[in-house]
Amino acid sequence: MNLPINTDLTGKVAVVTGAGGVLCGMFAHALAACGAKVAVLDLNEEAAARVAEEIKAEGGEAKAYKCNVLEKDSMEACHQAVLKDFGPCDILINGAGGNNPRATTDKEYYETGDLDAETKSFFDLEQSGVEFVFNLNFIGTLIPTQTFARDMLGREGCNILNISSMNAFKPLTKIPAYSGAKAAVSNFTQWLAVHFSKEKIRVNAIAPGYFSTSQNKTLLFNEDGSPTERTGKILAATPMGRFGEAEELIGALLFLLNNDAASFITGVVLPVDGGVSAYSGV
Repeated sequence: MNLPINTDLTGKVAVVTGAGGVLCGMFAHALAACGAKVAVLDLNEEAAARVAEEIKAEGGEAKAYKCNVLEKDSMEACHQAVLKDFGPCDILINGAGGNNPRATTDKEYYETGDLDAETKSFFDLEQSGVEFVFNLNFIGTLIPTQTFARDMLGREGCNILNISSMNAFKPLTKIPAYSGAKAAVSNFTQWLAVHFSKEKIRVNAIAPGYFSTSQNKTLLFNEDGSPTERTGKILAATPMGRFGEAEELIGALLFLLNNDAASFITGVVLPVDGGVSAYSGV
């Protein structure tokens, strides 16, 4: 892997939740390439195992663990396994998250008559769906932090990195629960940074802009591969005029985890967005 910044993580134990996915799987690869022993956590055991095997094939050290970030017992069992295999956690990447159709409206704007029409409006959003999305993103950050941050107490050079989103700054249409949950993750990042500051645990977040992943592929591209209308809007709102590549998040990841380069940085939410946060639309 071509690393854009020299961050030496030799001997560090890194725990990555949601690591069976595209972006967090890439984070796991990058951490291993810097010398970390990587615990690859995901609810999808097969996906986690695939990432761990890829890392080992590249000469890195990694092991897959199946766990549910919404269940304390599951996380603690995983914690004990990581302690046994690798030792105490130095770096926690809270990457588990996502959206769900039950918490998504069909249309961007409410229009007269939608309440009785064959369309899922704001008034038709399922409470269970909204709760699932909010919990997956926020509670799914809180529980792993409660579990693994215990290892960091009283130790130098420990880091927590949360994965927020540009939706936290400016909510996207149709996805109120996901946007609200990511706003909570950003706020929680700042809270944790203050709370753990006396323990010298740095807590930061990355806020990716628009990246094409397996989760949002059907929203961005039609079956024939052509861009959807939503893709057109996204690219029009992105000054750099393209989607981000997953590898373009690695520099932010390794910079924020670098205890020399970023030693006085805590509580920040760093946009990696191609200029979205700077653009007013005019």
